[in-house]
Amino acid sequence: MTRYPRDMTGYGASPPNANWPGGAKIAVQIVLNYEEGGENCILHGDAASEAFLSEVTGAQPWPGQRHWNMESIYEYGARAGFWRVHRILKEVPVTIYGVATALARAPEQVAAMQAAGWEIASHGLKWIEHKDMPVEEERAQIRKAIRLHAEVTGAPPRGWYTGRCSMNTVDLAAEEGEFAYIADSYADDLPYWIRAGGKDQLIVPYTLDCNDMRFAIQAGFASGDDFETMVKDAFDVLYEEGQAGVPKMLSVGLHCRLIGRPSRAAALRRVLEHFRSHDGVWFATRLEVAEHWAAEHPPVHKVRPSEMDRETFVAEFGGVFEHSPWIAEDAHALELGPMHDSAVGVHAALVRIFRTAPRDRRLEVLAAHPDLAGKLAQAKRLTDESTAEQASAGLDALTDEERATFTKLNDDYTSKFGFPFIIAVRDNTKASIMEAFRRRIDSDRDAEFAEACRQVERIAELRLQEKLGA
Repeated sequence: MTRYPRDMTGYGASPPNANWPGGAKIAVQIVLNYEEGGENCILHGDAASEAFLSEVTGAQPWPGQRHWNMESIYEYGARAGFWRVHRILKEVPVTIYGVATALARAPEQVAAMQAAGWEIASHGLKWIEHKDMPVEEERAQIRKAIRLHAEVTGAPPRGWYTGRCSMNTVDLAAEEGEFAYIADSYADDLPYWIRAGGKDQLIVPYTLDCNDMRFAIQAGFASGDDFETMVKDAFDVLYEEGQAGVPKMLSVGLHCRLIGRPSRAAALRRVLEHFRSHDGVWFATRLEVAEHWAAEHPPVHKVRPSEMDRETFVAEFGGVFEHSPWIAEDAHALELGPMHDSAVGVHAALVRIFRTAPRDRRLEVLAAHPDLAGKLAQAKRLTDESTAEQASAGLDALTDEERATFTKLNDDYTSKFGFPFIIAVRDNTKASIMEAFRRRIDSDRDAEFAEACRQVERIAELRLQEKLGA
């Protein structure tokens, strides 16, 4: 059995209504990363100097050496950049992603964050790469980060974002912290629930596009205008969606040493002015977003076909294709995942098996379908699904004349094609079924075989929608 862990569907075409406070059309969430003093540095016990997100073009780690230029760039963020951003944003709800060791080296900045009422979430123990870190080492670092964060700020963090994370980070953070949210995801414009660390964990996704980090990468921003245009465009699209009744969240990511430079800070002011020029904008911390989402959209535990064992899967879906449980048996062995935990998803798996089956096996499936209003229906020997379907179009209450007509058409059709007439009854009325019967009986055998197969797939789709919801 192969299972694919990634969810490639999410909310799909119909995301939930966020119902932001006050009927807001958009939630704007600004993050200020505080990493200065927590970056790779020999002074911090690291093996090399920092090389990530700075003004140094093509920076590389210097093993065993301090990097004066790199250190001073990070120092700028703490000494000057933070205070410039603080002056611009101090009246706005902001979430700090605070590296615990950096916060410990920044008592005045932490005091200013708290005086402004900003949320201080955890950005890990150190601003370092975690992808190759052993599980237990990363777990220990998360524990240390939570403990140090509480020492420095007075309370454990309610939110978590590692950033340079590993494949284990989210599970470990969910296990170790009582977090209202984890932000190590870029997968959506809305919060969403996952199972992580053995519990329901809310994810409030972050952003790397509306993020000033792009000033420090090759395919990034060259000027403040680039940043301004990117963020305004994102705001305008999401605001328009909110006006249409599907409000979302805009995340904006900032760094003290990047947007805090005077060459870029003016763009941040202009972006903020653009946000404020619109009605119905909810400025919020990530914690406020998380608490709102948990209240409005608590986790829902639903049937997950991808997690069923083979016996349960076949018991649930073996009758979707009439008297053909082998289709469900073979579908269970496919690479199923979260995107198959819906009527559309299960149908996609089942029809793959049906469509690739040899023609004689598909013919067996067609032949397993009962005649419409035929002898099995009269003898009440149809499956429950077929009984309900035929009744939905009134085929269980025919006049003697109608029954005789159906019997004649059934006999002629089966004699010609070798399988019964099949149509998705729930898509039709008694009159349209009769019209299709008379029209299709004149088709050639290959065309009618293809049409019958399409109808079988549609019947399966409708049955799954009734079972799992549209």
